[in-house]
Amino acid sequence: MASQYQVVLYGASGYTGKLAAWKLAERGIPFIAAGRNADRLKAEMARIPELEGHDYQCVGVEHNRASLAELFKGRKVVLNVVGPFMQLGEPVVQAALHAGCHYFDTTGETDWMLYLQKEYGAAFAAKELALCPANSYMWTEGAIAAEIALETPGIDSLDLMYYGDSQISVASTMSFLRMCTKPMYYLKGGELVQWPWAQAYDVAVPGVHRILKGMPWGGAGEPVWYHGDPRVKNCQVLFALGNQDMMMAVLDVLKNFEKDHRNLDAAAQEQVTNAIGQQITQVEPPRENPEVHRALVSCQARGNTQSVSVILRGSCAYSQTGVFAAEAAQRVLGKQLKAVGFGSGARILGARQLLAAQANEGFLSWEVKTH
Repeated sequence: MASQYQVVLYGASGYTGKLAAWKLAERGIPFIAAGRNADRLKAEMARIPELEGHDYQCVGVEHNRASLAELFKGRKVVLNVVGPFMQLGEPVVQAALHAGCHYFDTTGETDWMLYLQKEYGAAFAAKELALCPANSYMWTEGAIAAEIALETPGIDSLDLMYYGDSQISVASTMSFLRMCTKPMYYLKGGELVQWPWAQAYDVAVPGVHRILKGMPWGGAGEPVWYHGDPRVKNCQVLFALGNQDMMMAVLDVLKNFEKDHRNLDAAAQEQVTNAIGQQITQVEPPRENPEVHRALVSCQARGNTQSVSVILRGSCAYSQTGVFAAEAAQRVLGKQLKAVGFGSGARILGARQLLAAQANEGFLSWEVKTH
């Protein structure tokens, strides 16, 4: 296999994988499209018009550490889009570490993030490699807003909210259901505190006249990113859908989980959330429409006497995730990482740099007000 392929996109045939492939092609980055089924990979890559004439290879590989490590050998970066990550991610991380590759994924699962930090953070740092889960709309975009707010001296408390109208992929459905049934945390006084199970909260969305319902949605990644960061004492994140009927339907699913399945062991719970997810979403959606699939991230930040409001307005959250993946590959190849070890995309790739990348794609604008 030719040495010019320094990037491995693992799980390329899935919904998010195809978006990452599109964005890699736009940047002229050769890559290996990897997954368990080479024929499916070839068929799915052929559906991406932007790949016509682009330099890539489709490679089938068994989902185990040894096979993946052999594939990753001599590469520089692994972009992992195979989830649910707590169920499927560890062999990929182990293989990347063994092969000496930077690792980025698109998880939303905070238990996976905490597990990686504890079990692999030091090992990746020792090899001067990035270990960056959730290099995706959730939970990188909130970290971008938070970093902009933290540019104001004295800010130490972050109140974040994601809001959007988005379609959802099959793998994402299973991931978000499992993460909403695991312990969800916010940061209070520098310590992680668990949210109550299956509970909704009133949220005020900038630009929306109604008071909506939001949920912790797995607790979010930002409290994980900022746990142990001396700049931040408090951080909480809520998520709200514009489709409030769907929001309430998800809340009902979570309440039923508490009633019927909380007593099951961990493996049985995983089977339940997978089954529910497969019932909710069975077919991958088409590409997002920016006129329909809009999104917003709001960060209301405070210090003793200071306050900052950062609002990111954009569209196409999944496509933004593809941009984050391609930016990670480009910055690894260009030796432009700002940090290594465990951390957010905002820390490792740069908040302002990622903001500019999304703006250049037409996916994002921002507003900052200091009070």
